[in-house]
Amino acid sequence: MSEAPAHAVAVERCERLLEHDITDLCEATNAAIIEGGGFGWLEPQERETLTRHFRGVLLVPERELFLARLDGRVVGSAQLARPPRYNEAQAIGAQLTHAYIAPYARGFGLARKLVRAVEERAAALGHRVLNLDVRETQAAAIQIFEALGYTRWGTHPAYARVRGQIVAGHFYHRMLEAPRRKGQ
Repeated sequence: MSEAPAHAVAVERCERLLEHDITDLCEATNAAIIEGGGFGWLEPQERETLTRHFRGVLLVPERELFLARLDGRVVGSAQLARPPRYNEAQAIGAQLTHAYIAPYARGFGLARKLVRAVEERAAALGHRVLNLDVRETQAAAIQIFEALGYTRWGTHPAYARVRGQIVAGHFYHRMLEAPRRKGQ
């Protein structure tokens, strides 16, 4: 019996989007939307709409885009949203948002790797808390977040409307450790 070929998995902070990355990103985003999770849109979007969205994310100083890759192709993303500079009181925390992996790329550990990359970046920027929220209907995402040590601190009973139904949403946080300096 032969072994299945190993797949290359990677997560990176995105500073610019190449045309082939936009193509992959739009495909992965719409696949996740169709499957029902992880992005907020309920219907697949036109490529132009998604391109504007992702290029816009790169222009916002308080946002960072992370890409998940499987065999070099973009198959998911997440965003790190930081409070604006003038909000010193809440600078302790940041938000993990719009995190998803396309259904055809699940099972390779990319979701965990994506979340960990966002956590590391948030900690490196001085944040000590990472917050996120998720619809209660997204059981796989909830399972991953809880396995990674996120604490559910609340539930909103009317968090979103999906296909005409009101659904609850859960709110999570995780305390982050300051990055270790070399020699520690």
